[in-house]
Amino acid sequence: MGTKDPIQGNLELEEDTTPVAVGQVRLVGGAFKAMDGAGVFDLRSGSGLSEAAHKALRQLIHFINDGPADGFASGAFKQTTGGVFPTAETWFVVGSTPPAGKIVELLTTWAAAKITQEVWKIYDTDGATVLATVSDAITYTGAFETSRIRTIT
Repeated sequence: MGTKDPIQGNLELEEDTTPVAVGQVRLVGGAFKAMDGAGVFDLRSGSGLSEAAHKALRQLIHFINDGPADGFASGAFKQTTGGVFPTAETWFVVGSTPPAGKIVELLTTWAAAKITQEVWKIYDTDGATVLATVSDAITYTGAFETSRIRTIT
């Protein structure tokens, strides 16, 4: 694993595999990787997210307002169901046929003309496995949204 140079006091890490226990720090592919209670992360990333958490979120920021953007291939298409008050808006990968190849999906629950719940599902590259779900419960006073409670799973 590592050796200490008694003359210089330097610690040198040899290439190793990804950390497998909480508290380990290893040199993997030239990058320092560590493992905490949330998983493995790159010490230089500065994000605080483990690799697993980052993968699960699939960089939700890349979904500009309404669908996939940077980091996804051009040509993705959206299918909307539910009529005047849509209950599902699903984005699919280029060249896939629904229901295969999902990228992201927005499910909405309506009460009259107001959305009371939004559920975003982010899918793995297989287009079927849900990596993360972000759910908002929305309340109103009259016609105006007054609060939103977000749950991330």
